[in-house]
Amino acid sequence: MKIVAANSNRPLAEAVAAKLNLPLARAAIRRFADMEVFVEIHENVRGEDVFVIQSTSYPANDNLMELLITLDALRRGSARRITAVIPYFGYARQDRKSGPRTPISAKLVANLITEAGANRVLTMDLHAGQIQGFFDIPVDNLYAEPLFSRDIQERFAGRSIVIVSPDVGGVVRARLIATRLNCDLAIIDKRRERAGVSEVMNVIGDVGGRDCILVDDIVDSGGTLVNAAAALIESGASSVSVYVTHGVLSGGAVARIASSPIEMLAITDSILATEAVRLASNIRQITIAPLMAEAMRRISEETSVSSLFN
Repeated sequence: MKIVAANSNRPLAEAVAAKLNLPLARAAIRRFADMEVFVEIHENVRGEDVFVIQSTSYPANDNLMELLITLDALRRGSARRITAVIPYFGYARQDRKSGPRTPISAKLVANLITEAGANRVLTMDLHAGQIQGFFDIPVDNLYAEPLFSRDIQERFAGRSIVIVSPDVGGVVRARLIATRLNCDLAIIDKRRERAGVSEVMNVIGDVGGRDCILVDDIVDSGGTLVNAAAALIESGASSVSVYVTHGVLSGGAVARIASSPIEMLAITDSILATEAVRLASNIRQITIAPLMAEAMRRISEETSVSSLFN
């Protein structure tokens, strides 16, 4: 078993390798003068079970090309099996035709990863479950729900909490956590006027005098979560905290969240934290390295991955 780290989130790759007590494979991933990506693996991978760790986060296209070219290099190096470990799968929000003559980019990216040489994919909290069906190779989709549930139990012990879904589409995710914690569920009914802009319409559920915990898979601009937090406070919530798997946090999202009613935003390290995220007083990270490492070990040993969540 060998682990190759591309450049998008090297700290996470190093943490995963440390959990597995393995060194990262020696590899060079660099740019030519015109910014073309060049990859060279500096050790033998013939007949090996190789895992490539690379989130396709910002800059999404550069990181995607690094992943594709690394997969091709390993395939041409005669690796026995190549697993693309993609903690954050970019382009996942483009999972359907949103209008006439628009692409399904998530399917295109799935095809590219397969054609580049991946034999299987390991990812986390896909934005839409059906994306697993876009691949013609096995996909293991991990969930942050057990990590979040454990953290909530430790931080909110003895408090009256309610799990809140920021929209109807996230109800299944929120219900899983609410069931695990044996607490109530509330839903934000919102209307999205256009991409990146949301308007909160109504809070469904009893949140008065209670600590609300919003859960979601991706936070990008932060507008939806900030609006949802404001609606919950207006409805009488004592406090609002947020747990999100992938902290994209583009543009002025960090400043927006810092000045919002959100008491605490917890994100995983599936995406490398920017300096602004590291300095934010109300944003913290929960590591997924132990979960990723255990899943990779089970894949290599051909044992059950799904039993991680039983």
